[in-house]
Amino acid sequence: QVQLVESGGGLVQAGGSLRLSCAASGLTFSVYDMGWYRRAPGKEREFVASITWSGGGTSYADSVKGRFTAPRDNAKNTFYLQMNSLKPEDTAIYYCNAQHRVIRQANYWGQGTQVTVSS
Repeated sequence: QVQLVESGGGLVQAGGSLRLSCAASGLTFSVYDMGWYRRAPGKEREFVASITWSGGGTSYADSVKGRFTAPRDNAKNTFYLQMNSLKPEDTAIYYCNAQHRVIRQANYWGQGTQVTVSS
């Protein structure tokens, strides 16, 4: 059974930092591209950041470029989102996603973790 478990969310003041973690189990982590998405209150879910299965490529939404990084540790089956210089508009539920690099149907989501940034 595949599980993606996010942790590390919480309440932080604007300008602060948080690190989210996504612990994966039940899958061969090293063959999955990983992504972070978020859903703010009243808005659609949006892409935040991703990293390829090998860690050789990353992508970021324009709104977080230069502030967020999304590394992975294949030895620990864990994917991270380091968030710096947080803004109130970063407030959202953050979701971890795993997409198999070949099998498109193999796509999984975590349950989400709340991030709240106060002004």
